[in-house]
Amino acid sequence: MIAGDSYKALTKEEILIKILETESLIHSVQDVDVLLEQILTEARSVVNADAGSIYIADGDRLAIRYAQNDTLQKKLPAGKKLPYIFFDFPINNLSIAGCAANTKKLVNVPDVYNIDPNLPYKFGKETDKKTGYKTVSNLTIPILSMSGMLLGVLQVLNALDKDRNTKSFSHDDEIYLSHFASNAGIALEHAFLTRSMVLRMIKMAELRDPRETGMHVNRVANYSVEIYDRWAFNNKIPMSEQTKYRDSLKIASMLHDVGKVAISDTILKKAGKLTDEEFSIMKTHTWLGARLFNDDESPLDKLSREIALRHHENWDGTGYPGHIDEETGKVLKKDRQTGFAKGLKGEEIPLGARIVAIADVYDALSSKRSYKDSWTEENILKEIKKMQGKKFDPQIVDAFFDVLERIQAIKAHFADE
Repeated sequence: MIAGDSYKALTKEEILIKILETESLIHSVQDVDVLLEQILTEARSVVNADAGSIYIADGDRLAIRYAQNDTLQKKLPAGKKLPYIFFDFPINNLSIAGCAANTKKLVNVPDVYNIDPNLPYKFGKETDKKTGYKTVSNLTIPILSMSGMLLGVLQVLNALDKDRNTKSFSHDDEIYLSHFASNAGIALEHAFLTRSMVLRMIKMAELRDPRETGMHVNRVANYSVEIYDRWAFNNKIPMSEQTKYRDSLKIASMLHDVGKVAISDTILKKAGKLTDEEFSIMKTHTWLGARLFNDDESPLDKLSREIALRHHENWDGTGYPGHIDEETGKVLKKDRQTGFAKGLKGEEIPLGARIVAIADVYDALSSKRSYKDSWTEENILKEIKKMQGKKFDPQIVDAFFDVLERIQAIKAHFADE
């Protein structure tokens, strides 16, 4: 983060170069949620803000997507995140963020506890009371598309000086954040288009398989990123590498079962247990889905192919599809005991597939289907622990339990309707 008095020491040209560097970073991000988090992180850096939130426009309401707070974060154990939160509120002039969204204009409040009573908006003190944090300065700006459509709202809190004392956001901060927000809007608009295309593919799969719902893939994708973040922390993965990987993982994990579009309705929609022959056909969704992606085209294509192909492999080598020709499904190495393709084992299985495997199973066991009831949370967690080192990578299971609180909050938020 840029120190508070660095702006005094640097020329405006040097500051703009720093802003352009952060903008280059956000334009490389493809997933909406990963981008929103990155926008908030980089925006806070630009104006040296201690905290902030980012919202997306959803009809006539604003919905929070991410909140960050360095002061509160420092009170947590290393690697632990602030609680996963979600709420929404009307787009009107009664709140600071709502007013910025409604008027499509920047709002700069030097002290949220001393707002001019003639202004239409008030500051909601509930979060400060709940967390013990004291919000003072607030700079809020709408994020707009190139055509001027409201995409979201960016809010940064508590500008800091060189001694980390809270101060008001300056006129220069308004200029810097306005410039940043205009470019963030372009990146966000592109990310929404990418998300829209991904959701169309998922909708196609959903038409074939009623279990492959938008809520299911959203849960699996969000679980996967949380598990990866903790695994990356535990393994000291550099932040730059984390950012790139989690961006591709978020999208690729949503497409893990897209190969089911090639499976017959009589199998996909069968209410009872599949026969051995039917299950053999069902297994082909892995390599049929992988064929939709060219692993030489981009990191996202490569990861999407790996996850689609390998998310049913088991850590102990008992999964599928195993050692096959990825284009034809022909067995290349046969297991002597089963007669089927020999499964990949341990770290032969790509990281993304090992992560999605546990995310997918957790969600499947949590969900009620026409052919089964949902499991209790207690029994699901017992089963995952039982399968550690058998079905699942032991380190991935550890990471899963490290972030279980956030995973459970995600499950509640993206509950089936």
